[in-house]
Amino acid sequence: MLNIRTFPLGPLQTNCYVISNKEKHCLIIDPGEQGETLLKEIRRLQLKPLAILLTHAHFDHIGAVDVVREFFKIPVYIHQAEKSWLADSTKNGSARFRELPLVECKPADVLIEGEGQLEIGPFSCYMFYTPGHSPGSITYWFEEDGFAIVGDTLFQGSIGRTDLPHGNDKELIQSIHNKLLTLPENTICYPGHGNPTTPQEEMNQNPFLNGF
Repeated sequence: MLNIRTFPLGPLQTNCYVISNKEKHCLIIDPGEQGETLLKEIRRLQLKPLAILLTHAHFDHIGAVDVVREFFKIPVYIHQAEKSWLADSTKNGSARFRELPLVECKPADVLIEGEGQLEIGPFSCYMFYTPGHSPGSITYWFEEDGFAIVGDTLFQGSIGRTDLPHGNDKELIQSIHNKLLTLPENTICYPGHGNPTTPQEEMNQNPFLNGF
């Protein structure tokens, strides 16, 4: 049974997820900010990180990537559609906010293409390609443990924004309906911001999905 811990980080309170097993190996998903705080918690818990997985490369999801990667000497995974975003503050969106520092990271170590099973050490998950909020958005589904990390594609009672560069509302709705809402109804969907939800809850109550 996997353990999932949530760390809301940075000014936008982006959810960073740390998924660990009983041997204390872990995966870090979307280390968005406050790298030193995250390092302190991981060390306190005596966890052993194996990789950083990114749901997408908007600045609030990648701000602590290099701090965490360099400390633990672990690879970073991202979809190939956003391989240039890590180093480009215009593409990752940080250049739009003058009150915040520019976010520029080193290139990812592993580029993901398409969909399929991902194996990292003892961890196994299925990667769904779920574009719309951004062109390289990915959902990581841990089927055996009944949860998925959905990034900014779907929220409790809402959906990801598509008014940022390269956003696409048609693709977003298709990703939600064709991928996320086809997961088992009680799958816990952990979003990039806010509280978790389930496909069943969103099918019944999400006003943005009515009529599609």
